[in-house]
Amino acid sequence: MRGQKLIIDGKKKIPATNINGYLIDGPNIEVESRATPLCDVPKMMRGSQPADGGFLIIEAKDREEFLEREPRAEKFIRRYMMGNEFINGLGRYCLWLVDVSDEEIESMPLVAARVDAVRQFRLSSKKAATRKAADRPSLFQEIKQPSTEFIAIPVVSSERRKYIPMGYLQPDVIVGNKLMCLPDANLFHFAMLESIVHMAWMRTVAGRLEMRYSYSNTIVYNNFPWITPTAQQYLQLSSLAEIILEIRDEHDDMTLAQLYNPESMPDDLRDVHDQIDRLVMSMYGFDESWSEADMIGQLLLMYKDLSALVTR
Repeated sequence: MRGQKLIIDGKKKIPATNINGYLIDGPNIEVESRATPLCDVPKMMRGSQPADGGFLIIEAKDREEFLEREPRAEKFIRRYMMGNEFINGLGRYCLWLVDVSDEEIESMPLVAARVDAVRQFRLSSKKAATRKAADRPSLFQEIKQPSTEFIAIPVVSSERRKYIPMGYLQPDVIVGNKLMCLPDANLFHFAMLESIVHMAWMRTVAGRLEMRYSYSNTIVYNNFPWITPTAQQYLQLSSLAEIILEIRDEHDDMTLAQLYNPESMPDDLRDVHDQIDRLVMSMYGFDESWSEADMIGQLLLMYKDLSALVTR
């Protein structure tokens, strides 16, 4: 029919009533950046920004030699993770010198040399904030390290995955700015974030790095329209989230990248994710036959109604 709107998906031509800015058949609603969550959920933050020229970072291959030459530094070396290390189970470390005196740093020549290199790197920066951080070169430029157990979400993740791999980390693991951190979150929050409903939302509103997803707190998480569960739903989702973590532990020979690769995802892990998906979809009143585009149309309307009630 002349004038018929169509969405082209591969070889499929899908009739549409209205093609919005997200290239789906849905309402013309644009999700805007928000500093705090739209709903009553824990606050998410990005990990710490080193801005150190790499001098506070110790690669796994260099750690042993560094400690042989500077054994007193061992208590200041922490496991360090960006998104790549988190997803692929890679070893990486950093010098974490919070509350360490200048005198103690000077007593470790290799550490002192690295700190001085950070100072020189920052002083040469074109950014005023980075130059200012040269006054405290032993520390990351921005420190946003959780003090309790937290959910870690990689900022960048492959578009091939049905689910972004998320997981719990302890506060002694230092997280860089390519990991989002969600302290004060429980198993219910974990299950909701790993659900197909949240993943559909993310796939629609998130930015992209090449074709990979770029997760953010200000666009994806803070604007997600959460649903209030019944007591039974809350317990069910919390139980299923715990089972996911147990299954991952049972497959401890696999990294998160392998566990969530569509071709190698274990059947038992896939089954529990399917159970979470069905339950969360039912909570939102979504039919199991709905496509992600169907879900997004309703989520955008929920977002519009909620954002009208909340001051940014």
